[in-house]
Amino acid sequence: MKRILIIGATSAIAAACARLWAKDGAEFFLVGRNTEKLEQVSNDLKVHGATAVSSYRLDATDIAAHSVMMKNCLTTLKQIDIALIAHGTLPDQKACENDVHLALQELSNNAISVIALLTLLGNQFEIQRQGSLAVISSVAGDRGRPSNYLYGTAKAAVSTFCEGLRARLFKVGVSVTTIKPGFVQTPMTKGLNLPPLLIAQPEKVALSIVKAVQNKTNTLYTPTFWALIMLIIKHLPNFIFKRINL
Repeated sequence: MKRILIIGATSAIAAACARLWAKDGAEFFLVGRNTEKLEQVSNDLKVHGATAVSSYRLDATDIAAHSVMMKNCLTTLKQIDIALIAHGTLPDQKACENDVHLALQELSNNAISVIALLTLLGNQFEIQRQGSLAVISSVAGDRGRPSNYLYGTAKAAVSTFCEGLRARLFKVGVSVTTIKPGFVQTPMTKGLNLPPLLIAQPEKVALSIVKAVQNKTNTLYTPTFWALIMLIIKHLPNFIFKRINL
């Protein structure tokens, strides 16, 4: 039986992952901001086979509250076999360009809070000397595109932090998987003008995440075609990249 901590448990991708783990009788400690949605996810997991589900309300940007959440998690689970960090927001790039306070708030949501949680979790996994840590980053962090470079900056920070943490924890038998989804059909992307052929469903993305965690994959692009797309984008010369709208 796996003991699983999910931060941002009410997100569509996280909930889909949890449903897959629940089929194997996992025990969960779910963390999120919305108590009502946490209860809905909790009830759903019990129906799908979870052995036990505990919920905990947390605003991830409240850094001081992280350690209390961790203590509660360890009191409940005793040990963390899998931790998935899945919280975040999708900023309005134009609004962030015009409001420095909003820009910093979005960086806190998508980078600072994640790095703070990774620091705590990294230390816990180092003590355990076993387990799997998975973090949802984004393909947006691979290159600063004009349409979302504030979001991309946050995700680049998370991905780089994970790379260093992975090398550190590898030496004690702990895996760190950086998950880089492309466009996914979730409430966060609702209403955006996205190319239909590139939009994935959360359930498909979740399948690839669960498999990647099991296989201790370093970096997962999901769906996999995003690895090729981002390879091309990353290698576009600057004199071309500056002239196109991405």
